[in-house]
Amino acid sequence: MRTLILTVGLTGLATGPALAADLEISVEVPRLDVAEYHKPYVAVWLARPDQSVAANLAVWYDVANKKQEGDKWLKDLRQWWRRTGRDLKLPADGLTSATRAPGTHAIGSASTAATVNGLAPGEYQLVVEAVREVGGRELVKIPFQWPPEKGTELSVKGASELGTVTLNVKP
Repeated sequence: MRTLILTVGLTGLATGPALAADLEISVEVPRLDVAEYHKPYVAVWLARPDQSVAANLAVWYDVANKKQEGDKWLKDLRQWWRRTGRDLKLPADGLTSATRAPGTHAIGSASTAATVNGLAPGEYQLVVEAVREVGGRELVKIPFQWPPEKGTELSVKGASELGTVTLNVKP
């Protein structure tokens, strides 16, 4: 199994006083026992209630493809691509990186804080989408309130391409 741990530090609000709070995100990507296994492309973002993108947090894809075709397959991350991916200039510093082998991987808050700085109070969803070549596709969502009044741990379990996705919201 593979686990991605993404910690995002949020400081300041667009319409309120500065505060320090954290989102801790862990994404379990299972190693599937299949004849042809490819590392998944993964997109992680925050969405508003109308499904518009509040912030992109991570996109893993084949950035070092020898034929420079890795970004050609990003559209297979269908929800992410339709909402924000096709409008991004990739690779994006601090957002995009290579696909990862099974295991535990972390993205530090220093590299993603600027992306989510200024997140306004309200309802959001953490959205994680994964797709594999010669494999399946999966999307999971976790709704949460920002800023948090108290620490909360929320989780959802995927059915195939994703295992348990956990979101810790800390005031």
